[in-house]
Amino acid sequence: MRLYGLNAVQAVFARRPDAIRKLYLLEARIPALKPLLAWCVKHRVGYRVVEEGDLDRLAASTHHEGVVADVLKLAPSPMTDWLRALPEGQPAAALWLDGVGNPHNFGAILRSAAHFGVAGILLPRDSTLALSGAAARVAEGGAEQVPLVRMGHPENALAQLRGAGFALAATVVRGGDDLFAARLPQRLIYVMGAEGEGMDARLAEACDLRLSIPGSGAVESLNVAAATAVFLAQWKQRLSTKL
Repeated sequence: MRLYGLNAVQAVFARRPDAIRKLYLLEARIPALKPLLAWCVKHRVGYRVVEEGDLDRLAASTHHEGVVADVLKLAPSPMTDWLRALPEGQPAAALWLDGVGNPHNFGAILRSAAHFGVAGILLPRDSTLALSGAAARVAEGGAEQVPLVRMGHPENALAQLRGAGFALAATVVRGGDDLFAARLPQRLIYVMGAEGEGMDARLAEACDLRLSIPGSGAVESLNVAAATAVFLAQWKQRLSTKL
């Protein structure tokens, strides 16, 4: 996978440096990346100082912030393994992404998830959503902080999550309980629907809660990334008042 952006590349170096296979950078970035360059020399990982236009082409973007890296992808964990690794009985929040596909929204979701300490991003078994260079740049390092988890059959996933003490909340534009007045459980899965279409109606019906963000009505709704940040902030605030 080709990553770009200073924070995205430095986050990979901090958490899994062995995944780095090649590095490209502007001369102006050498001071900020000295530890990474020293590691590359020590471990015989190639790097090249290139021109701005070269990075534009390598990243297929002008938003590379002076550095591009080829890294190994990290495959999502099976949900059984993820649940087994969670501290038993401890508060936790996770996100079930139902149809979310825009890489910039995905990156913004990852950034918010990392900020609020989300335990994992749950991906349906047939989801094509995957980390990309664009998503990792928008995440500003958050892509390395939040585990991606691959679920199995939806009914089995629901049973496994409830068996681990999680309640599931369908996030809906209209008709849900007021997020700011609702009681939120300490173990909570927010199910976030696709941009535009929303979540699958059958999945929404299978959830334990239906939550909406009240607003002025001047616009129809927040986009999925902005809504995710609001939902997570409210869970974090409620959790802090219970501790």
